[in-house]
Amino acid sequence: MAKKVFARETLQDKKKRVRKIIQTLRKLYPNARTHLNFTNPLELLVATILAAQCTDERVNKVTEYLFKKYRTADDYANADLKTLEQEVKPTGFYRNKAKAIKNCCRVLVEKYNGQVPDTLEELVKLPGVGRKTANAVLANAFGKQGIIVDTHLKRVTARLGLVKSKNPDKIEFELMEIVPKDKWTLFSHLIGEHGRYICEARKPKCSICKINKLCPSVKL
Repeated sequence: MAKKVFARETLQDKKKRVRKIIQTLRKLYPNARTHLNFTNPLELLVATILAAQCTDERVNKVTEYLFKKYRTADDYANADLKTLEQEVKPTGFYRNKAKAIKNCCRVLVEKYNGQVPDTLEELVKLPGVGRKTANAVLANAFGKQGIIVDTHLKRVTARLGLVKSKNPDKIEFELMEIVPKDKWTLFSHLIGEHGRYICEARKPKCSICKINKLCPSVKL
């Protein structure tokens, strides 16, 4: 598909292209899911906060210890901040992350009986929780539909010409218009996998990409 064809693409054309992308990537990544380890919504919430500007692999190493020590929102809320900072230090931006986790869990204890709410509206009211974190929790812990705008999704959807904005929230709303609602979570995970293994940040592997014919940025 020539670049001039993409330039003339209508909203309906773009929706059709998205469906083809999902269909193709679904075959490539049948087990696409989050790479963060968790067993309950609280663990995923904490892990997602830690995952900002950090790899999932590193977060999983940190949370392997963290989740054994802190089992409830009350545990985090009452944690010594300096100690928590050192425990999450390998994930980077550790002072902000430790503060966000502690404050977030304090609100969970005070307003939600220590439980993580299962709506976007309530989640984004929590300290340190934006739409990306909220959607990740909703999609992966509660089985709801959400577009998770992480670094992979931002990069790959831009290269695919599916979004124009660089703002995560605006990217989410742009994608909500062209991705079928019942595929929001699936789309997020599929694009995430493709970003990890094929459409890499520094050097995308366009020559072996199975959706290169659907991409205006392809370089063969």
